[in-house]
Amino acid sequence: MSKQAQIISPVDGSVYATRDYLGNRELYAALERAALAQRAWRASSMADRAALCLRVVDAMLAMEAAIVPELAWQMGRPIRYGAGELRGFAERARHMIAIAPQALADLVPEARAGFTRYIRREPVGVVFVIAPWNYPYLTAVNAVIPALMAGNAVLLKHASQTFLVGDRFQQALDQAGAPAGLFQHVLVDHASAAEIIRSGRVHQVNFTGSVAGGRAIAQLAAERFLGAGLELGGKDPAYVCADADLEDAVANLVDGSYFNSGQSCCGIERIYVDQRIHDEFVERFQAMAYDYVLGSPLDSATTLGPMVTAKAAAHVRNEVRRALAQGARALIDATRFAADAVGSSYLAPQLVVDVNHSMSLMREENFGPVVGVMAVASDEEAIALMNDSDYGLTASIWTRDLDRAQRIGDQIETGTVFMNRCDYLDPALAWTGVKETGRGATLSSVGYEHLTRPKSFHLKHAG
Repeated sequence: MSKQAQIISPVDGSVYATRDYLGNRELYAALERAALAQRAWRASSMADRAALCLRVVDAMLAMEAAIVPELAWQMGRPIRYGAGELRGFAERARHMIAIAPQALADLVPEARAGFTRYIRREPVGVVFVIAPWNYPYLTAVNAVIPALMAGNAVLLKHASQTFLVGDRFQQALDQAGAPAGLFQHVLVDHASAAEIIRSGRVHQVNFTGSVAGGRAIAQLAAERFLGAGLELGGKDPAYVCADADLEDAVANLVDGSYFNSGQSCCGIERIYVDQRIHDEFVERFQAMAYDYVLGSPLDSATTLGPMVTAKAAAHVRNEVRRALAQGARALIDATRFAADAVGSSYLAPQLVVDVNHSMSLMREENFGPVVGVMAVASDEEAIALMNDSDYGLTASIWTRDLDRAQRIGDQIETGTVFMNRCDYLDPALAWTGVKETGRGATLSSVGYEHLTRPKSFHLKHAG
């Protein structure tokens, strides 16, 4: 009997969907189809590629009514927010489609008499995209659409928890009229994913997931000298300066900490607040946290759904307990959230104070609806604490002073610096990280660089 993927729904613990993994013969047939399709696709015009990809966007948006509840059942996103992910999907896809002609244009150096010289950006070939469950449409589109626009074929391995999202991508590509084999959703286990990378049939791997997973991907890719884009963990900080618009900062940082039940690589996990406003900030934050409605994601009143698994929720509970044992204080009374229950995937938001960097709560990625808040005495102290991390995806600064934000931002070890906002990807800017957050970049014109290889033409005119 073949091995199967099962989606255990965080809504109620039931088996929501079951599917057989691809066998080895099916896997290599898919790789062969991708290679054949890519050879023809690379010769297609930019206009034809754009037309296809725009039809994909339209086809995906047309499935909203089915996708929103399906997403809730798979990973717990409340239905009131499900359409927002599709809007983000469309925004990113359309931006990358629009900039492709310029981003992929030949690079022409200064003229030299008697010569024609330019650098052409050629597609790498077949791109293997490994996407996670937490933002399953947004993370996948970052690589899928640009890869196709650059002239590549794509294999998408979606997380087993959200493999129906991969089916939706396949459905959208098929409805848009994609050539057979150009895009294929391949449901495979970890061993088969490793086999794909080792096969010699793919030329770039884009992975979003854990640090441990990223290390394994990098080692496998190195065996074949493959390019690897790795978006891994995060422990994203915020610094609230004394001159910040406090009402705006609290509202946005509460959302940045708890949206998606805190299951975001760029979610806010630690906040440093100028000591002069610390107490007021904490008081306002605590009050706003109680506004959340924890419950079934299928209920339109729910604003905080379950975590993806009971195991994930147990990890966050344990991190809070460890911090409390070291002298921290938890300010949110979980009993005020009726759905919160030990042993379940339903977890109330939590705000923890009297924390420090000896606590794993402030050092390790929690990936849940909990945030620690510390008072700081100066910009210098805040910068040192923000940099005291193995991760570096985003950091946000809350101030009315643009020059101050830029000065502080220059000193933070991170991929993105935000001022007066957080937890958002602007498709016109490179999405990247430093340290154990990974390497490579998606989105913006920079995002096309790892999906193409440069080829130089140095042509001397006859005579």
